[in-house]
Amino acid sequence: MMFVTVSPNTLSLSPGTEVILHDQTWEDYEQLLKIRQDKTFPKIYFNAKTGVILLMSPLQNHGKRIDALRDLVKILLRYQNQDWDCFDPITLKKFEQAGVEPDTCFYINNYQAILGKDRIDLTVDPPPDLAIEVDLTSKTRVEDYLPIAIPELWIYRRGELLIYLLEGDRYQNSQASLIFNNIDVKNLLPKYVELAWNNRSSLALRQFEQDWLNENK
Repeated sequence: MMFVTVSPNTLSLSPGTEVILHDQTWEDYEQLLKIRQDKTFPKIYFNAKTGVILLMSPLQNHGKRIDALRDLVKILLRYQNQDWDCFDPITLKKFEQAGVEPDTCFYINNYQAILGKDRIDLTVDPPPDLAIEVDLTSKTRVEDYLPIAIPELWIYRRGELLIYLLEGDRYQNSQASLIFNNIDVKNLLPKYVELAWNNRSSLALRQFEQDWLNENK
């Protein structure tokens, strides 16, 4: 059974459910963010073009998979000797256009621009280089990310890693990552994300380092 509570002081949604609100405005979106305050859930998305607000509260297995995927990305970045900064949870807003809350995101090429910042202001700060969503009980709408203009968006859904690259005014589904252009992350990472879920995260990360990193030294 789904429970939704919206009041001047409370915004809550039962785990594993989502609520779609139509004919919403930027002011409605900002009000919901204000009611939620600094809590992590429910996640709130807004698209001014469609007038839709999405409220989503993930299940436990959502968090375990995103943790594994985040850690795997960090291992690959270290392997490539790249610096980065990682944010989660985070709210990314483009005034009167859109608001998204990726499960995690990485600043890689632009990490120096946001060092020491508690909040990202897209009127002055660049967007993240990579955003990652894990879809279990809801489905990420790629078009919601267009106003935010994140160059690369990953969506992990049903054991598959979908890669979207921003090209002009749209996202294109891609078989390869720009960030990891010499690594087949689309086919490599899901195996270890599911290993983390079915066994344990420490085993999956250790196995990844043994199986793949040792082969590519």
